Amino acid sequence: MGIFSRISDIFKSNVNDSLDKAEDPEKMLKQMVLEMEESVNKATLAVANAIANEKGLARKIEKEKSLSAEWHQKAMQALQSSREDLAKAALERKTVAEKNVADLQPVFLQATQTSQKIREQLDALKKKLDEARSRQSTLIARSQAAKAQKQIAQSFSGVGSDAFSKFDKYEGKIEKLESEAEAFEQIAGENTSLDTEFKQLSSGAQVEAELLAMKKQMGLLTEGEADKQGDT
Repeated sequence: MGIFSRISDIFKSNVNDSLDKAEDPEKMLKQMVLEMEESVNKATLAVANAIANEKGLARKIEKEKSLSAEWHQKAMQALQSSREDLAKAALERKTVAEKNVADLQPVFLQATQTSQKIREQLDALKKKLDEARSRQSTLIARSQAAKAQKQIAQSFSGVGSDAFSKFDKYEGKIEKLESEAEAFEQIAGENTSLDTEFKQLSSGAQVEAELLAMKKQMGLLTEGEADKQGDT
């Protein structure tokens, strides 16, 4: 059947080749699954029609068998009434009904076999569709992971690499400025400390001189302090 051969071709297609030719593998996979689903839906309709045909033939056969039995009864009734002509006509109708049954039987058998066959094929196709859906999810996940990996790789090459190298360069400059600032702070701290010491020395000498002068004025100088003041 055309429908089943079409679906078979889809499922037998090389997915890798399709992905190589597709600009967007994810869209291509989704489109393929949609096409499979559409084909399975058409096949399901074909199976439904085959089953309906099978049942229709079965009803016709039963109807002809019923007519055969009915004309048989009428033929017996006609004989009981001494109407051989009617009995003969009834038997002719019975023969026609029996011939119809005989003619319909092989058609019904073929329809039954066909219906059973395509139902089995449809079941197999549905399983393949389920498998395709499962593989679709896996392949899309792999595609997305590959895209992410590619983007990361690109970020470490070309422009991305230049950007990171510039960051390293500016980081080095900042570290240099920090080192220079620390050096100047250290130098400034040393100068300040030296000035403070000299100021402390000057201040101490002045205080000492004033103290001696005050003691002299008050007559409190010791002999050693007098000698010291005489030296100054």
